[in-house]
Amino acid sequence: MTDRKRPPASEHMIDRSRDLRQDMTIPERLLWGKLRDRRLAGIKFRRQHPVGPYVADYYCPAARLVIELDGLSHLGQEVPDRERQDYLEGQGLRVIRFSNDKVIYNLAGVLKAIAEACEAVLPDEEDPA
Repeated sequence: MTDRKRPPASEHMIDRSRDLRQDMTIPERLLWGKLRDRRLAGIKFRRQHPVGPYVADYYCPAARLVIELDGLSHLGQEVPDRERQDYLEGQGLRVIRFSNDKVIYNLAGVLKAIAEACEAVLPDEEDPA
């Protein structure tokens, strides 16, 4: 893991992230219901979190992990999505993506994949120090 801080967000991106929190899709709401308040393995997540010129759907600061949900609005957006992912990875973040359908029809599998992605980089709390 790197000690780099995330790039500062502009006031515009902060406002945009607030707007997006008020207008979440059904899959975003389903996933947030399982991630909020450290409900997944005690791990802290943020939703609609500004990172530079982008807003990440979900962000785990401890694991430096961005979770993106791809719905119909992403069809035909492969190039902008790739640029976004390249930017985020260039900031030292890892990005994992799930389709909206996967969240709706296999939420347990999505949660397992997220927990495993976080466990891969978070220290094991049961290890004696």
